[in-house]
Amino acid sequence: MNATGSMGLAVAVRPCCRLIAAQILPRCPHRHGRRIAALPFFLRCSRGRRHFSRCPCPLPPRRSAAACVCAAVAPARDGAAVSDPRRISTSVGPGHGPGGDKDFGRIFVQGLAVVKPLVIDSVEQPPAVGGEKTKMEAVEEEEEEDRSEVAKGRLQSESEKEAWRLLKNAVVTYCGSPVGTLAAIDPAVEPLNYDQVFIRDFVPSALAFLLKGEMEIVRNFLLHTLHLQSWEKTVDCYSPGQGLMPASFKVRSVPQGSNGEVEEFLDPDFGESAIGRVAPVDSGGRLIKISGVVCFLIEVVLGMGLIVTGLWWIILLRAYGKISGDYALQERIDVQTGIKLILNLCLSDGFDMFPTLLVTDGSCMIDRRMGIHGHPLEIQALFYCALRCSREMIVANDGSKNVLRAINNRLSALSFHIREYYWADMKKVNEIYRYKTEEYSQDAINKFNIYPEQIPGWLVDWIPEKGGYFIGNLQPAHMDFRFFSLGNLWAIISSLATPKQAEGILDLIEDKWDDLVGNMPLKICYPALENEEWRITTGSDPKNTPWSYHNGGSWPTLLWQFTLACIKMGRPESARKAIAIAENHLSNDRWPEYYDTPTGRFIGKQSRLYQTWTIAGFLASKLLLENPELASILTFEEDLELLEGCACSLAKSPRIKCSRRAAKSHIYV
Repeated sequence: MNATGSMGLAVAVRPCCRLIAAQILPRCPHRHGRRIAALPFFLRCSRGRRHFSRCPCPLPPRRSAAACVCAAVAPARDGAAVSDPRRISTSVGPGHGPGGDKDFGRIFVQGLAVVKPLVIDSVEQPPAVGGEKTKMEAVEEEEEEDRSEVAKGRLQSESEKEAWRLLKNAVVTYCGSPVGTLAAIDPAVEPLNYDQVFIRDFVPSALAFLLKGEMEIVRNFLLHTLHLQSWEKTVDCYSPGQGLMPASFKVRSVPQGSNGEVEEFLDPDFGESAIGRVAPVDSGGRLIKISGVVCFLIEVVLGMGLIVTGLWWIILLRAYGKISGDYALQERIDVQTGIKLILNLCLSDGFDMFPTLLVTDGSCMIDRRMGIHGHPLEIQALFYCALRCSREMIVANDGSKNVLRAINNRLSALSFHIREYYWADMKKVNEIYRYKTEEYSQDAINKFNIYPEQIPGWLVDWIPEKGGYFIGNLQPAHMDFRFFSLGNLWAIISSLATPKQAEGILDLIEDKWDDLVGNMPLKICYPALENEEWRITTGSDPKNTPWSYHNGGSWPTLLWQFTLACIKMGRPESARKAIAIAENHLSNDRWPEYYDTPTGRFIGKQSRLYQTWTIAGFLASKLLLENPELASILTFEEDLELLEGCACSLAKSPRIKCSRRAAKSHIYV
């Protein structure tokens, strides 16, 4: 962005800051309506009353900073009805097709200074009559819940009851309100950073709470992670700059005076405490502060191409709106600004010729060296899903038409690129086996100069006659033929895969059930790196030994995503089978993070027990099967407009040829 564009952006943000402050901060009657202590006031709160040195008036009873936070995150009074069309729509409306001006730097609504701010008041709950519940009342309520379950024809198993108890014990509160769940509660080992709330790890917990009808914790989480302001962070005398969206955060308490009052604050972790100092691409995001507004930003490191986005945050934001009907949260000015700033930078033109995101090794769920540097499928599938979520949530107006156009262009190009070049089945592997190399010209068949010798020996006998999958990575002269579960499952959920390809992925999983599911669903990747390949690729990583952890380990948290994909494709029986396998072991094994060995028979040698996203993934899977209608609104259907609108087909230059038409027979089936 040039200097002029930056100045225009800053000018546009200033009224936005005032509106956000008007929305969440109280007025002081002795300061001529001036807002009390802006961002530090929002992020910190004290229990009980507190006096400000600049103002003679104390806050009203129970109207401390905690109350302001509660008011900011309280659900809207007039939440959207279940019949709201946004709960079922997954395609863009007319007038937002691909093509047109690429300049979408001015992403703010024109005339913001005169726009009435969105004011979301807190909903006060009536005080309980008769004080706290007695033990007898609690027992009666539990019995009533059991009778209700029996009336529905289903009674919770002991594993489910234990899982819910553990999940609720993992809930973290901030100023009296729930804001997330701890990563793990394993009493036998040192907590390290597992006693923090991780953005990515909280997603299955959030889904379980949403499907259970508990919306508050998810709403609080979304707003607090959006507004977290970074502190000055330094790693080995290098400061990466102010404002990083943390990978995790922790609620800390500081005593105030001698009267027993305690002040709470959120302490974010930006990777400076993580092993290897890695910052995950899918859960972390760069932040900047422009004229007082904390917003998401992308960190682009030339040469590395590291692009950091809030992919999981955007996906969870849409899921919250779909299930709760509270679309007012998505329409808030600060939330809209955050989404647009993410897209404004991750969709900007760069040096890469591909529509995929360039990612360094260890920057996703696999956060250690595993040979995924380049364009790993997992990030591309989540990126595609986040783009589709953003297209639904961005309010359409004159200020957003350019960013919506850019989203459509990228979705179209990305879907074609992944479907055409990442797909592998028996037919495609046969084509690669007969590739000619060193081809020049635009009509080359072997566009990435892939050598047939790259086809690994294990794939020759493993690839089934029926079915296929998306390979793990693709870049010039390199194809990673490993099967990565997360990327393939999200390709189904987001409709990045065609219907035929989605069926093929599930066909392959069922055909290779013993390899990919075995005794514990689901393999994070297959096969494992072994022997010399393991030593070279991982650097002899003692944790990623063959068939352990990220190197072919089995991760129960993938179960909910497998369930969602199966329900979408009309195969719930496969999900039930996998859930039954997990239920037979998880409770007895004390809910471990991952399992080892080729069939997942042993608990991971360094696995944490009572891992929260293992517990939540199991519960979310159960609830998704019970509520398939809710599962359906969390997925995406095929959008034919994206297929018709390949961005390169709109170019007027005769030198640019689009291969979409030649591949229509493959794309549209």
